[in-house]
Amino acid sequence: MPNSLDTLLEAADSALRTIWGNPAARLDSPAKSAPSAESALSAADRSRSGALMRVNHVGEVCAQGLYNAQALTTSDPALRSQMLRAAEEETDHLRWTRDRLDSLGARPSLLNPLWYGGAFTLGLLAGRMGDAWSLGFVRETERQVEAHLDGHLDRLPPADVASRAVVERMKADEAAHAAWAQEAGARPLPPGVSTLMRMAARVMTTVAYRI
Repeated sequence: MPNSLDTLLEAADSALRTIWGNPAARLDSPAKSAPSAESALSAADRSRSGALMRVNHVGEVCAQGLYNAQALTTSDPALRSQMLRAAEEETDHLRWTRDRLDSLGARPSLLNPLWYGGAFTLGLLAGRMGDAWSLGFVRETERQVEAHLDGHLDRLPPADVASRAVVERMKADEAAHAAWAQEAGARPLPPGVSTLMRMAARVMTTVAYRI
């Protein structure tokens, strides 16, 4: 595990910016190319969209914790670089979902420090098991996130085209991350682990929808 002061400071900086900041995106949000329709949404639709995008924002907070922890634990410089690159792409998602929350008049989850801390811990555990298992964790996580986002496309109000555009792009990016992990040598996780991951994700999404 890299243990230089610079590496640890980078991890701490990422945590602070993720939880209490609003990091800049490298790419423009897909919402910018979608017609703004917030004023046409009913109060109920705005509330539902805001809650769903809060859940998606929490997912991106967790992605930052996972990828940064796994980058911290690997001894392979190339894999560490790829993990950090994936974290940068997830930073785009983090900003895009936060922007949608602001546009919808919704707030981020009050439990973001808890979500980040839990994800970072899981990332450390996965990373300490070895690169193949760590990559397997990435692949399974991204596959579950992709399915989760697909479900949100069914639940988002049809008129909220901006949020739908963001979710569509995020879904494509998560699929690409899963494919990268597979090609990099991901080891399949035991079925029981995958089931536990889905159960934990269900708890997180249920709580984040409201808090």
